[in-house]
Amino acid sequence: MTTKTGEARSTAARARAEASFKKEERAKDGALAMTEYLAQGRVARERMEQLKALRLAKEAADKKAAEKKAAEKEAALAQQPAPAKRARKV
Repeated sequence: MTTKTGEARSTAARARAEASFKKEERAKDGALAMTEYLAQGRVARERMEQLKALRLAKEAADKKAAEKKAAEKEAALAQQPAPAKRARKV
């Protein structure tokens, strides 16, 4: 059997410590990335809700304006005198 020298032991211990440190760093980075991803999704959903509310308000205003214009046109037509009928030649 061979025995490890002190230098080999410290090198192996250092390598394990570095691997453990890198693993912890990747876990922290992953958690941070997930937090950012979820926050961006929330912001995107909030923006979509705002845009939808604006679109619905605009559509309602456009519909109301179209109805008002149609009512005004109908009222204007109702106020005009009926065209005179021409007599037919027999």
